[in-house]
Amino acid sequence: MRQLRELIADEVLMALQQIGDVNPESTFSNITTPRHSSQGDLALPCFSLAKTLKKSPQEIASLLVESVSEKLTKLVGVSKVSNEGGFCNFFVDPEWLASQTIKPTLENLESIGHFRPPSSLLIEHTSANPNGPFHVGRSRNAILGDTFVRMHRLAGDDVRAEYYVDDMGKQVGILAWALDNLDEEKVTEILDAAEMNEPSSYPHKEDHRRVRFYQAANLLLNEEGSNVEAGVTELVQASEEADEYTLEKFENAYQPVLDGMLETLRRLGIEFDSFTKESKFIIDGTVDVIMSQLQDSELHGEADNGAHFLELEERGVQGKSTKFYFRRGDGSSLYATRDIAYHQWKWSEANRLLNILGEDHKLQSKQVGIALDELEIKNPEVVFYAFTKMPGGKMSTRRGNVVYMDDLLDEAAERATEVVREIRNDLSDEELTAIGEAVGISAVRFNIIRVSPEKGINFRWEDALSFESDSAPFIMYSHARACSIGRRLEEEGHNLNSLLSKDYNWSELSESAASLVKRIATFSEELDNSIVSQRPNQFCSYLLSLATDYNRFYRDNHVIDGDRVNCRNLALSEAARILISAGCTGLGIIAIDSM
Repeated sequence: MRQLRELIADEVLMALQQIGDVNPESTFSNITTPRHSSQGDLALPCFSLAKTLKKSPQEIASLLVESVSEKLTKLVGVSKVSNEGGFCNFFVDPEWLASQTIKPTLENLESIGHFRPPSSLLIEHTSANPNGPFHVGRSRNAILGDTFVRMHRLAGDDVRAEYYVDDMGKQVGILAWALDNLDEEKVTEILDAAEMNEPSSYPHKEDHRRVRFYQAANLLLNEEGSNVEAGVTELVQASEEADEYTLEKFENAYQPVLDGMLETLRRLGIEFDSFTKESKFIIDGTVDVIMSQLQDSELHGEADNGAHFLELEERGVQGKSTKFYFRRGDGSSLYATRDIAYHQWKWSEANRLLNILGEDHKLQSKQVGIALDELEIKNPEVVFYAFTKMPGGKMSTRRGNVVYMDDLLDEAAERATEVVREIRNDLSDEELTAIGEAVGISAVRFNIIRVSPEKGINFRWEDALSFESDSAPFIMYSHARACSIGRRLEEEGHNLNSLLSKDYNWSELSESAASLVKRIATFSEELDNSIVSQRPNQFCSYLLSLATDYNRFYRDNHVIDGDRVNCRNLALSEAARILISAGCTGLGIIAIDSM
């Protein structure tokens, strides 16, 4: 489709230049995909050309049809050119498109999704405080971040997935203090009194066990006359001075929790290539250098208590947060200062940086960005996402009003297993459990990434576990349906590769087959558009459309008709299966072979 768009753009540009002076670069970018198939497969809206060419959009479209129609329809690729309402519409010849698309899809599996030259990038995501189990509120960062990793890899990029470990902040300090000063009996007593002692489904996992200590310490923190604040402050200050004993204490406290969190993420198909500790930049002296350099900035100021800051009002920061503090009065650094050092280091590791951050980090991200500018360090790309909320408000590990991902995934798998059991009573319990796990996890992931990042999600069980036609299970079923064709052919003694290697006549395609060909032809471009716009939800919509078109094709076009195999339909079915599978990989959906 891109090849065809380029060919059309060249012809349209020559025709437009006969009418008046037109910007060549805008022609290709203005060719769009119409909303309705009756308006063609590609279209050029002529409204923006009206002022330049001093003609109405309708007149321009009509002149274009007269000028390019005969030439384009004689060339392969375009079957018709028409104009309607100020649009010049181009209809693609499905026979030409199939000949250009299906064979390459079957023969070049390693290049599926590739649309542009590859790039190298480091994507940092999740980086949650290791103070308790993964809950639904935290999951959007992890699932979004992993989806960006997957989509970039599908597009051919060299991607490193990075987890930034907060190993020295207040949250870890609270956990370390609690483990030193509380026991199970005291924790139970505190939580019982606060009516927060809910039984855990995973008492054997350290993230579930230790979060109770963290919650109990937070309750004590708010009690009048408590010594918790002083104890935690002492620990955090020691960690910020790179005290070896304290950092080791913190690691002993958080590492079992982090291990439990990562176990949950692995169940979701989320893995990391590297882990970098926040303390690294204290220990190696980078933070001291950063603070010294920031003090040389023209934005530098010093507070009465000796703290150092950058005054950012003239750089567009308004309100009460115009001062960006990077050094305390006692000489220690802040989290944001160490974040600057971390970004400087990341640029030594990759050519592109992408951060996945919650919308509550917008101000700090802007402040850090200005500080990076002052140090002549390039800013990263950032995707901000809105929060997932419970009916009662924002989730909080500290307050205990959360749904843990371990429990959600168990529930999802159980519900999915029961749905599959109702339609497949021929499967063993082991097979049902495996399918239920795959379907449940895929449904949870899909229902998060199908929503545009900037839109909030109100968590509801019925949405998280949806099995409707616009869901992950629908896509998975379409893939399994395509797999069943190849499986049946092999069971009947056919050689699938031999059948697929034949030459096909693509003429007289049915309407549903032509629609599937057109959908297949836009796979790489749709993936790239989703990556460039930083909206995985767009690729979700595309994959749903591909699955829908495949099911219509399956309904109308037989691959196996008695003893006869229609090799052309087989090739089209197999190409769709390959792309659905690749798309599932790109979104973290588990493309199982049977449902």
